[in-house]
Amino acid sequence: VQTLLQQMQDKFQTMSDQIIGRIISLNSTELDDMSCRIDDLEKNIADLMTQAGVEELEGENKTPAPNKS
Repeated sequence: VQTLLQQMQDKFQTMSDQIIGRIISLNSTELDDMSCRIDDLEKNIADLMTQAGVEELEGENKTPAPNKS
């Protein structure tokens, strides 16, 4: 199990390094585009959470919304 966890950690670190490398190599127009796309994605996720009855609490904790009966 320890070996598997280490392999997963190594793969995650490699992917993280690749993503950071790609972000660093982007020009300002590409960064602006990426920022807009992330903003749109966050809005869509928030809309889906609202539709699913999940409300955002302080910090990053999420909980199902109370039933509206």
